[in-house]
Amino acid sequence: MLSARSVFQEILDNDESFRLFCSIAASGETQGGWENGRIAALLPQGRRALGPKVARHGADEDKHGRIFNALLKKRGLEPVPVPPETDYTMLLERQGIGLAHDKLRREEPLTERDVVVYLSHSRVTEQRAADQMDMLVTYFGDHPEVGKAVRMICRDEENHLAYCHEELLRLAAEGHGRTILDTLHECARAETRVYRDVSLAVMDHMGRILNWPKPKSAALASGIRAISAYERLGGWRRMVSLKMPERRDALGGPAEPAPGFA
Repeated sequence: MLSARSVFQEILDNDESFRLFCSIAASGETQGGWENGRIAALLPQGRRALGPKVARHGADEDKHGRIFNALLKKRGLEPVPVPPETDYTMLLERQGIGLAHDKLRREEPLTERDVVVYLSHSRVTEQRAADQMDMLVTYFGDHPEVGKAVRMICRDEENHLAYCHEELLRLAAEGHGRTILDTLHECARAETRVYRDVSLAVMDHMGRILNWPKPKSAALASGIRAISAYERLGGWRRMVSLKMPERRDALGGPAEPAPGFA
């Protein structure tokens, strides 16, 4: 029976597909670490108090990249170049979502609006990350090879999402509500398109590695498009709502270590 669990099991069981999966994941997490590190360094004077949390966010993302690389190393595998069509972070930037890398490479302080854009973009992408990791924990939380890693990353992604909710609500109370709402909606619409395209590209690569028959690849592509259609019709709203999280100050303190991985 074709299911998300069975597809991911196939990917995990084959060295080449596992290699591509971990390489894509490690690259995205490492890129997120760099972005957050630069944002922490460039925060405007009035938002410097946010710096330790942004830095912690970046440290967590760096840690996740190391975890995925450690999973490869344990199998004796080396990372592979990430196909451009599967590069979620790069494709989002091309859509104008988030803070441009050119801006982050400069030494100019960010603006108040840049901080709103950063947190709004993070709220959307962290929702996606939290959803994905929650699914992986459901299916593979007890897996002897990847279970510990996905549980650890899932906890971090839940913290990141809680942090985004709390900080955006704080900014909304300061008068940024309209900008936050507009930015969240813009980000969510773009992210759902990019996520669909990246998912289709990843499954196409996996299908070729695993020699999936055409009907199976077509069924998976149809499933991805069906999920995308649902998101366009209203599923995206889960990415733009804001509520005060139960876990307050989720990024207070240093990043948690990853014993056995990084």
